[in-house]
Amino acid sequence: MEILAFGVQYDEKPLLEEAFAATVGPLGHELRCLDVNLDADTAALALGHEVVVSPVNAELDRQVLQTLAVGGTGLIAQRSTGFNNIDLPVAERLGMTVARVSAYSPYAVAEHAWALALACNRRIARAARRTRDFDFRISGLMGRDLHGRTAGVIGTGKIGAAFARIAHGFGMKLLGWDVRENPECLELGMAYVPTAELLARSDLITLHVPLIPETEHLIDAEALRVMRDDAILVNTSRGGLVDTAALVAELRAGRFAGVGLDVYEAEEGLFFLDKSLDFVEDDTLARLVTFPNVLVTGHQAYYTSDAVGQIAHTTASNVVDYLAGRRSENVLVPRLPAP
Repeated sequence: MEILAFGVQYDEKPLLEEAFAATVGPLGHELRCLDVNLDADTAALALGHEVVVSPVNAELDRQVLQTLAVGGTGLIAQRSTGFNNIDLPVAERLGMTVARVSAYSPYAVAEHAWALALACNRRIARAARRTRDFDFRISGLMGRDLHGRTAGVIGTGKIGAAFARIAHGFGMKLLGWDVRENPECLELGMAYVPTAELLARSDLITLHVPLIPETEHLIDAEALRVMRDDAILVNTSRGGLVDTAALVAELRAGRFAGVGLDVYEAEEGLFFLDKSLDFVEDDTLARLVTFPNVLVTGHQAYYTSDAVGQIAHTTASNVVDYLAGRRSENVLVPRLPAP
């Protein structure tokens, strides 16, 4: 059987092929990698493929899922933790199995969040642009010591805890919010407080919660107004956590020392693609990237060889489980029965 993987990046491909060769290859199955994304225009390419491996930015809505089901696809193995791009109720009605990668290296995302925070604080992007032009002035590049200041971590699971450990190493005070307190974070001296208090007291705010209805636009106009004028906001989780239009309005008012975003709420159809020669119609994004205190990367926080290797092996294991009729905690549809 040939397994079809969509949206495979060139430096991701050898890791994915290695994982599948070691795990699925001995069972007589082969992996075929495509660099095109999975959407309404490309779903027909999966005709006759029982197993489809999807990227985080695949458009798995009702139309695409129906096309895949008609073509014989029984398993969608998504190689990411997030799954807000998949219409799970439709997949369930179509009798499809959907699996994800429930966990991988938390350090990849936490370290990228810190890269954004430090780059914003020390004006690294602006400095690099200047030195490329042999302009070595430092006026306008002043940052702040993070030692002794306060980091607010919204979401203190594995990634948030990894971020907190780095913040502790910088000598920062720690505030946290989550539905459950993490003992590891408490040991670092983190104080759990309501979100409004965290936003008001923190010099650096980082988001590490999933995008669900309860967290959509968690950082809305009201939340942004509560934040300090010189705060740094970092989002490496999901774009929908931040109301981007409200953020742009605050930035236009001259607020915030820096904003580092690896995700964007309307990134579908933009991120992971080369749009350098196209006219981008998204006025909000076009305005966002013009602010000198904003740094945007294209959903690359997870993209380390360590994390991608783990994602590849877990995805391959999900395929083996499906072929063997097993279900694990990675299966989203059909859901595991309650214990």
